[in-house]
Amino acid sequence: MKLVDEIFEMYRNKLTEDEEDLDMVTFAVLENFDRKELLELIEEMDDHELQYFVRLYLLESLKGKFAQVDENYQYESKNLH
Repeated sequence: MKLVDEIFEMYRNKLTEDEEDLDMVTFAVLENFDRKELLELIEEMDDHELQYFVRLYLLESLKGKFAQVDENYQYESKNLH
């Protein structure tokens, strides 16, 4: 994806591979896009990129759900003792 290449070139010598740094950059970049622009980015994706995009979204969303359920379970278990 062109945007990924551009961001990589801008920050390749400024950041590490640290996930926190990368999160910061992605949030900062996405702040500048509106819904229409985001949909245009998706429209530009080829089939492989689109599948990867959706797979990552599903994966991260499921991780969040499982973490939330686990967090609630641990909280409830602590309160039973």
